[in-house]
Amino acid sequence: MPWYLYHALKQLFPSGRFFSFFSMMSILGVMLGVCVLIIVQSVMNGFGEGIRQRLTETQGDIRIRSSEVVYDWEEVLTTLQEQDVVVGVAPFAEGVVMLQHENRPQFPFVRGIEPWTDPDVIPLEQFLTVGSIDAFDDTGVFLGEGLAYALKAGPGDTVEVFTPLMLEALKEDEVLLPREFEVVGLFRTGSPQVDGNTMITTLRVMQELYGLEDGVHGLVLRLRPGADAYEVGIDLEREVIRPGLEAVSWLESNQDFLFVIEQEKRVISFIIIFIILVASFSIAIALMMAVIRKTREIGLLVAMGARPHQVAYSFCFQGFIIGLVGTLMGILMAVVCLYYRRAILAAYARVTDSQVNFLGQYDVYEIPVHFLASDFITVTALALIISTLAGLLPALRAARLKPADALRSE
Repeated sequence: MPWYLYHALKQLFPSGRFFSFFSMMSILGVMLGVCVLIIVQSVMNGFGEGIRQRLTETQGDIRIRSSEVVYDWEEVLTTLQEQDVVVGVAPFAEGVVMLQHENRPQFPFVRGIEPWTDPDVIPLEQFLTVGSIDAFDDTGVFLGEGLAYALKAGPGDTVEVFTPLMLEALKEDEVLLPREFEVVGLFRTGSPQVDGNTMITTLRVMQELYGLEDGVHGLVLRLRPGADAYEVGIDLEREVIRPGLEAVSWLESNQDFLFVIEQEKRVISFIIIFIILVASFSIAIALMMAVIRKTREIGLLVAMGARPHQVAYSFCFQGFIIGLVGTLMGILMAVVCLYYRRAILAAYARVTDSQVNFLGQYDVYEIPVHFLASDFITVTALALIISTLAGLLPALRAARLKPADALRSE
């Protein structure tokens, strides 16, 4: 081992002590900065990944839709099924109705589907928490758990549906009675907004409620794994589907929300980086103090033949070791905190005597986490570079000391 590396290690690990006090404070600063940065990035990744997965499961990869009711949907469906990249196609109709149970009104979003025709496109069964897909017919509906809670309705209860078609009938002095449906099950998609504002009926029922006759509002496509939904949508519009129809990927229909999530991650990460920068100042101060305290020792080393760049290497290496140890401890602390995030959040709620209800704003039930190797590599490299550069100024000062001046120093 070169002597200047050994000298750096002796400075960091004095005899009889694991770390010097100044080094320990610097390591703690780097550890906290890395820990917070990893937590923020992993949680924001979790939000983004969870939202993307939920969007594709509930909305499909691509939606074929039009500004008008689509009546030739069966022909379009057959054409789309012939495409190699498409693994499933299903029609849908959707809209807003007034739903009532025991004089409790709600205005949910209603989606009419045919889940038994292609369960790979609309995986309704995997979201069911109560009930079975076998009981689903034109007389029954599925309610989101949040919607069922608001209506105080459960399986076996009867709900009344009022549609915009009733208003059209009133204009012609006709009266349409509300449709009654039995709640045959509840579902939970993982999205509080969807579960609290969605009812599912059969496609035929939705066509009757909105007076669509044999038409639909569009088709949902499921693509092969790895396919780029945006590029496939462009190809379908250009070469496959007829004019008047548009292929909208889930990325396009939710681009504003996804953009906000990505920008939040970048802005918060940028702010957190300053914690590591503050820690770098503590490293620079600790090493500068070491240079001042060891001035005569540095002069003696130079007098014995040490070259200035070797003295500089010694102090830069100390900054690197501080950054490395602090980074490893920070990553370990972040992983532990994220693993026990539920217990930590529950303890926070008890201590503050409050309810943690901000998660609903992000459309999730709990704090999600998704680790990316690129984040760990970026944070580690950033922390090591900043820590090593923090030792550069003290290293330059030590390298410029003249032996005679250093030996006369008090």
